[in-house]
Amino acid sequence: MVNKKVERLFAGIIVLYLLIIIFPFIWVALTSFKPESEIWGTEAMKIFSSNATIEHYEALIKANILNSLKNSFIISSITTIYVTFVAAFCAYAIARLRFTGKNLLLAVVLGTSMFPQMIVVGPIYNAFVKLGWTNSYFISLPYSMITLPVAIFILVTHFAKVPKEMEESASIDGASKMKTFIKIIFPLALPGIFTSAIITFIGVWNEFLLSLTLNSDSSFHTAPVAISFLRGQFQIFWGQVTAATIVVTIPTLIMVILFQKQIISGLTSGAVKE
Repeated sequence: MVNKKVERLFAGIIVLYLLIIIFPFIWVALTSFKPESEIWGTEAMKIFSSNATIEHYEALIKANILNSLKNSFIISSITTIYVTFVAAFCAYAIARLRFTGKNLLLAVVLGTSMFPQMIVVGPIYNAFVKLGWTNSYFISLPYSMITLPVAIFILVTHFAKVPKEMEESASIDGASKMKTFIKIIFPLALPGIFTSAIITFIGVWNEFLLSLTLNSDSSFHTAPVAISFLRGQFQIFWGQVTAATIVVTIPTLIMVILFQKQIISGLTSGAVKE
């Protein structure tokens, strides 16, 4: 009887916690359908609008938010492909090959992810100006500073879990290291590779500072940067901001919902040592 009461208490706490977490997103979604006059003033605390409208979404289309979504998708896709490719080879070398300074290399890789972006954005900007790469999709290159360390860390765990006997058997049969990696190691580590790719995509999709600094031309703005410019001289268009927030969040939300099993599998499959 006591156990059931404890279970109900914990269930109630979990439900309350989830409601607290989800509430801001729900409030933003409801606000995006309110006219600007109801976002402020006496009706600001009303949950549902008495004059619901889609004018903010229509304004987003006129503000060319779709172009920003396209830029975000292109940059995120390019970064995800090349970061996953590089991270796979780097993680395989760290997890399976023997060489001096392997642990130090992994520590350096993880250490780079701890650098504040403010420290590195200046040198990166100077390099891009000299190379003529500002206002372009070359911005995907410095995004490796943000996403590559995490991808490597995830994949090292998965590559290390693959039984060495399988690799040794392939070596006895005459397979090279590259063939062993492609035919054996890579397929077995797919959950981790899939997870690192999704985390990389979401990380780049939400990035703001580098995109704002390196791509000052509005035609190359990503979605988070475009949202920050939804303002006039003396006011911020909060209705458009909330509508844009919903539009930008939907793609990553759908991705997480569709692939949540693969993400959880990829994050936890290397956690238990057999």
